Amino acid sequence: MSDSDQDDMAAAWAAAMEEQAVTEASPAAPAAQPAGFAEFGEAAVTPGTGPNLDVILDIPVNISMEVGGTQIPIRNLLQLNQGSVVELDRLAGEPLDVLVNGTLIAHGEVVVVNEKFGIRLTDIVSPSERIRRLH
Repeated sequence: MSDSDQDDMAAAWAAAMEEQAVTEASPAAPAAQPAGFAEFGEAAVTPGTGPNLDVILDIPVNISMEVGGTQIPIRNLLQLNQGSVVELDRLAGEPLDVLVNGTLIAHGEVVVVNEKFGIRLTDIVSPSERIRRLH
């Protein structure tokens, strides 16, 4: 490396060090501010009427019906084939569980409507019972 190349490199380093010193000496950046969600909050609550549920009514959720369940060893799982029967932990005629996003919300019974399976709700789980089951 020639002397002029070394001088150019030294000058570049000096400029970078000076720039860093100026940055460190400058007053601290303003503290981060929380993002404003006033627009959402205002849309969600109408004065005097409580929460406006229209904001969430079009959000899709997954609903599923659970016939029952069981636990079996992997050895038995690997031996299953067409025609195998797996015994469930629920009695015949007992209501099915209706789950929304994995949370039990109701019980029901199987019906057939226009050649498709459906479920007739027989019992809705109360909100307090749903919360109790979360723990």
